[in-house]
Amino acid sequence: MIKKLLFCAMLLAGAMTASAAIPSVMLKDIDGRSIDTAELYNDGNPIVISFWASWCKPCIRELNAIKEVYDDWQDETGVKVVAVSIDQAQDVEKVKPIVSRMGWDYDVLLDANSEFKRQMGVSDPPHVFVVDGDGNIVWNHQGYVDGSEEEILEAVKKAMKK
Repeated sequence: MIKKLLFCAMLLAGAMTASAAIPSVMLKDIDGRSIDTAELYNDGNPIVISFWASWCKPCIRELNAIKEVYDDWQDETGVKVVAVSIDQAQDVEKVKPIVSRMGWDYDVLLDANSEFKRQMGVSDPPHVFVVDGDGNIVWNHQGYVDGSEEEILEAVKKAMKK
């Protein structure tokens, strides 16, 4: 009985994540501008939100793998990537140099107090969310192995307006 209840609760939580909106949290971008996460918008096109940290090697590998195909993804789907650093306040100064050195052409936000991370239910990075053009979270995945970026692209394609 408890297993059935737990299973039902997990299904319900998954269903809620599948159609949830992005919560409203005020963050700074790497240039110091304030951004309300609930107002992330991409002209009706999908958004990929990638939670990462400067110390997370799989995160760096994933964002580098996306960088290699990002122009193609944008041409094909109109997608925008928002990379959310979860580095703590004492490490935030490492973020902008990494972004610059890696040549990432993403919007980069700083979640130094982990508020957005908590509200999105992220435990460990890398954790990626795909948001449809209406601002609904339609897919998410935790962890990275080489080639996982293809799963992200498939989720982005499914999130596109028909």
